[in-house]
Amino acid sequence: MAISAAAVKELRDKTGIGMMDCKKALTDAGGDMEKAIEILRKKGMAAADKRAGRAAGQGFIGSYIHSDGKIGVIVEINCETDFVARGDEFRTLAKDLAMQVAATNPLAVSREEVPADIVEKERAIYAEQVKGKPANIVDKIVDGKLLKFFEERCLLDQVWVKNGDFRIEQLVKELSGKVGEKIVVRRFARFAVGEES
Repeated sequence: MAISAAAVKELRDKTGIGMMDCKKALTDAGGDMEKAIEILRKKGMAAADKRAGRAAGQGFIGSYIHSDGKIGVIVEINCETDFVARGDEFRTLAKDLAMQVAATNPLAVSREEVPADIVEKERAIYAEQVKGKPANIVDKIVDGKLLKFFEERCLLDQVWVKNGDFRIEQLVKELSGKVGEKIVVRRFARFAVGEES
């Protein structure tokens, strides 16, 4: 099947990915635009994983102040070059992440950053909740509850409040694939009026 230049341009406009990659994705998808976008998204996420070892020394600090002025958030995200850090999509991601933090009040950026004492405390609570269940399933139930805890309290594991079809980690990987650089959510701070730190 011959892929038209107009179709390749349309896919490039939608995704921001190079012409050759767009043409290959359209060819692999048999000309189906939606399938081609899915192929490129999967490829972008795979490419993002390959960039994991690279240094991300540039970045941007995004912020969000809730309309009532009672919640404020700052988020630092990093990338490899100043060119990407100045880009609209990168800055939009920073603002979206700040709004996510304002809405969901996560405990940490990732599971690895949750203090071990908190993880053990949660594990002990869940073990107490399932006390009396058969021993061979207690660990599985506790692990499942801990996974749910991470999905609620770790920013990268959370479902995106603006679109429940995506997790925050997917958003970051997708943009990383699109811009061709490693992107890291470094840290955040959330302030709420009257809240103790």
